[in-house]
Amino acid sequence: MSARERPRPQLLPVGRVGRAHGLDGSFYVTQPIARLLRVGALLTLADGSAAAIVRRSGTEQRPIVRLEGVTDRAAADALRGQPLAVERETAPALEPGEWWAHELEGCEVRDGEQLVGTVTRLIELPSCEALEVSRAGGGAPLLVPMVKDAVRRVQARRRRIDVDLAFLGEPPPSPAQHEPGGARRSRGRGHGHGD
Repeated sequence: MSARERPRPQLLPVGRVGRAHGLDGSFYVTQPIARLLRVGALLTLADGSAAAIVRRSGTEQRPIVRLEGVTDRAAADALRGQPLAVERETAPALEPGEWWAHELEGCEVRDGEQLVGTVTRLIELPSCEALEVSRAGGGAPLLVPMVKDAVRRVQARRRRIDVDLAFLGEPPPSPAQHEPGGARRSRGRGHGHGD
């Protein structure tokens, strides 16, 4: 197989280059996936170039890294705002019941058969991660903590997440609320775990 025929590696986002830290080329990583930011990890930048992490400090919430070849503050500032990613096959294996954020973003969220909305992003809260859900009927986003009482079932391959609105203190969607395209659905209760 030639280089042209090889599929591009699947990339996992690990954050964005934030402001510089110090004079040696180190910078904060914003929106970090800290478990993927370890010394030696090869990060892919927006232009497709890659550089290894040669230094890692800071906290899990505010990691500071320095990349190979980024040796001063000006070089770090030039990267500011760029997305950072790693090749999926280099990432540590996930435990059952764990998903990468990109696997959940865009999933349809339902309470039984009733459409609630769509996952826009995964947010790290102090006590757990939460799904930010854009409501089908509009209004303020719904935050769904990733705990088993709130999330009945995640079917990432089917792009569907079943939640318990009653546990979240949310009123059930009106039975008159319609699905996109006009199909009316009844409310049901499904139980189970991930796919």
